[in-house]
Amino acid sequence: MNEAWIAARMRRIDASGIRKAFDMAKTMVDPINLSIGLPDFDVPNPVKAAAIAAIEAGHNAYTVTQGIPELRELLQKEVDSAYGHQDRQVLITSGSSGGLLLGVCSILDPGDEMIVFDPCFSMYRHLATLAGGVSVTVDTYPHFRIDIERVNAAIGPKTKCVVVNSPANPTGVVASPDEMRSLAELCRKRDVLLISDEVYRSFSYDFPSESPARWNPDTLVIDGFSKSHGMTGWRLGYAHGPARLIQEMAKLQQFSYVCAPSVSQYGGVAAVGFDMGEIRAKYQAKRDLLVDALAELYDLARPQGAFYAFPRAPGNAATPFTARAIERNLLVIPGSVFSDRDTHFRISYAVADDVLARGLDVLRELARETT
Repeated sequence: MNEAWIAARMRRIDASGIRKAFDMAKTMVDPINLSIGLPDFDVPNPVKAAAIAAIEAGHNAYTVTQGIPELRELLQKEVDSAYGHQDRQVLITSGSSGGLLLGVCSILDPGDEMIVFDPCFSMYRHLATLAGGVSVTVDTYPHFRIDIERVNAAIGPKTKCVVVNSPANPTGVVASPDEMRSLAELCRKRDVLLISDEVYRSFSYDFPSESPARWNPDTLVIDGFSKSHGMTGWRLGYAHGPARLIQEMAKLQQFSYVCAPSVSQYGGVAAVGFDMGEIRAKYQAKRDLLVDALAELYDLARPQGAFYAFPRAPGNAATPFTARAIERNLLVIPGSVFSDRDTHFRISYAVADDVLARGLDVLRELARETT
């Protein structure tokens, strides 16, 4: 085919480094896969039953773009109870990733700037590129905390929005209430939209994660069921924010995703309010196991949420280190996938305990070999 047919923006969007690891795992024999943020627990049985009942009842067609009323009303009640904002509306999206895409593309014009924190989920920068915008990074090393003065300095005349993710991928760090309040108030003062990616909010172990929407009613919140309920393949997310913005996102969804998968939405009705506390406790135990195993051998910012850790690689060289790990049948992700730096690597502990234990054994061996 003619190479000129490919849009120029696609040359600025790389294939996901995480997806490359996923593909590599398929070629390995019994890999110790600590690379993918894929919950190792199954969808709760009542959620499955609700989806099956929806199929059998014939709820297999498109839904309204905004999402089925049963699910929207449940989520709207939760949102209203949490924030009490008169103007905050809910939109059901095709996964939280779909919500992010709708939000960014509804906000950025070509040349607009979007501030992201480094390191961050790799999708953020590519979404800015897709929308014709420019991502501007604010460094959070070495402790991965929000420095409000750095954010303030990064805001310029072309800044349209700031994206924050807490609990964070890839670091597992949870922003403190003071950090979130300062960021929310700064964005309000500087007239910049704040987008809060809260898909990991149910996995916060040491203290509750706070949404900046608590202090800034104009915040756009992105959330979903993929991580919290193990529903990654169901592609069910939601967004809530100012009605004017939600209406534009719904318009864009109508001409892209059309709607979130219908059967998934009916399952989501059963998922709302389902107690996942036992799963959260198990994941906190995995976090504790990881910290106990690695804290003395690696420079590690204590992960407080999500199911990731982001230790510094020996010699500050993550890519060579992950190559050595692959030689031991262990898959982890080099930091360059998430960052302008390549000094750290990401571990996902969303795996069975025996797999995690094997992986931690390899990581301890690799650390001792380089000391």
